[in-house]
Amino acid sequence: MTRALGIDLGDARVGVAATDDFGMLAHPVETIQVRTGTVIGRILEIAKQKNTDVIVVGMPRNMDGSFGPAAQKAREFLEELQAATSCRVVAWDERLTTVSAQRSLHEAGRNSRKQRQVIDQVAAQILLQSWLDSQA
Repeated sequence: MTRALGIDLGDARVGVAATDDFGMLAHPVETIQVRTGTVIGRILEIAKQKNTDVIVVGMPRNMDGSFGPAAQKAREFLEELQAATSCRVVAWDERLTTVSAQRSLHEAGRNSRKQRQVIDQVAAQILLQSWLDSQA
């Protein structure tokens, strides 16, 4: 059973999701405010609490599959995270995760103002679930 974290990177906020105890389902965990300090430090704390084996980081891609400027930031983050942890760190295509998260929250009747507090967590959940499903 693999325990994993999903990370949805953003300029202002970073969404975090984690697998359940069986390593089968992804659940939202937390939104880290980038301005409040070290994002990597908080991710490592969560990884330790959750006994994480793998950290799946969203890799932004353009719709044609190419990489843009946001992908370079994600690569740098991924390298910094890999250097700071013994967990395996994996890049995973995150195309349309935020759009899917917005749609899911809207369908659940969530107010768009309140969505901002959880949208990044739900995007991380979708990203992580996609990775988990690919492992089966």
